[in-house]
Amino acid sequence: MTTSSNHDQPTREQAPPAGRPLALVTGVGRTVGIGAGIARRLAASGWNIAFTYWAPYDDRMTWGKEPGAREAITLALAEHGAATAAIEADLADPDAPERIFDEAEQRLGTVTALVMCHCESVDSGLLDTTVDSFDRHFAVNARATWLLIREFGRRFGAAPGTGRIVSLTSDHTVGNLPYGASKGALDRITLAAARELAHLGVTANAINPGPVDTGWMSKDIREHCVRATPLGRLGTPQDTAHLVDFLCSKEGEWINGQLLMSNGGLA
Repeated sequence: MTTSSNHDQPTREQAPPAGRPLALVTGVGRTVGIGAGIARRLAASGWNIAFTYWAPYDDRMTWGKEPGAREAITLALAEHGAATAAIEADLADPDAPERIFDEAEQRLGTVTALVMCHCESVDSGLLDTTVDSFDRHFAVNARATWLLIREFGRRFGAAPGTGRIVSLTSDHTVGNLPYGASKGALDRITLAAARELAHLGVTANAINPGPVDTGWMSKDIREHCVRATPLGRLGTPQDTAHLVDFLCSKEGEWINGQLLMSNGGLA
C-alpha cells in the first residue's frame, strides 16, 4: 500500500526532533486501520514516523477511499511530537522498497524499526482464485516483505540491540486462499530475519492480531467473531498497537523470532 514514482511532499518540511528514532510503518492508508493505530502509538512513545500508503488499493476495496486520511494521520502523529514522511508506493513494484527507504532516509534519517502492516487481501478460494490475483498477493504480502527486510538489513546503522522488525500476519486461508498462503510465506521470511540479522542486534517477530474490524466485516462475521472470543469483543487497532509498541521498546528486546497470537483467545 504505498508508491513508486509518485512521492507526496509534506506540507511543511521539518528537521527530525533530536533523540527520536525512526520507525517505518507500511500500509497506513486509513485513519481506522491497524497501521494508523500503530503509527500513533509509536509516535506517542517517542518515535518519528515514515509511513507508506497506496490509495488505489483502498479505491477498489469495499470501504473505498478516505479523503484526507494522509493529512489526518500526519496531523495526529505531529501532535505527539513526531516528524513524519508520508510515502505513496505500490508494493507490488519490486523497486518500491528501495525508493521508500531512500525517501525515508533523505527526509528523516536512519530507520531503526520496520513495522509491516501492508497487505493485498481479496477474498477467493481454491477454485476461483485467478493467477493474476495469486501473483499479486505474493508480490505484496511475501516478496515486498522480503525486499523491505533486505533493504532494512543492508542499511541498518543504529546501535546494536535497538533494531526491530515486526510484521502482521494471518492464519485465515479458507475462502481467502492467496491471502492466507502469502501471509504464511511472510511468517517464514520475517522469522528468518531473527537469525540472519542477529549480527546487527535486530529482533524480528510476526504478530497475528486475529480479526479486527476496520471496515471489512459484515454483521454476521462480526457477531461470529464476538461469540468465538472468550473476552466477548472484537480486537481493535489499539490492541495490536500496544504489542508492537512493546516489541519496539527496550523492554521488548528479549522477544525474538516469535509468531505471536494477539487475538483475545479467539477459538
